[in-house]
Amino acid sequence: MKVRDVMHKGAFWVGPDTTIADIAKLMHKNDIGAVPIGEDDKLIGMVTDRDIVCKGLAKEDFDIRGAKARDVMTSGIHCCGEEDELDKAAAHMEEVKVRRLPVIDKNKRMVGVLSRHDIARART
Repeated sequence: MKVRDVMHKGAFWVGPDTTIADIAKLMHKNDIGAVPIGEDDKLIGMVTDRDIVCKGLAKEDFDIRGAKARDVMTSGIHCCGEEDELDKAAAHMEEVKVRRLPVIDKNKRMVGVLSRHDIARART
């Protein structure tokens, strides 16, 4: 089975200067737990709900109204290809200890997101 068969299609990303409040609203609206961060047409990181809490809200001097994605995002990004075998992508997620992977096409454009939930659903 290929990644493209089980991924969430039509994913989006936001810039590093997007406010944390706006990212939280996107997460709520779309019922998602992570938002990829891109700049200059490249993915550069990810903001998860856990990042917002642990790298932001848990700090005493954190200003939620002024905070931006770059303040809490996990830099660097792991991804997989839409043509990758699902087992290969799942093994990569386990190896790098992430719950979600952006999915790119042959032109290195993000076309979706693969989550642990997607994998579990596909295997049942």
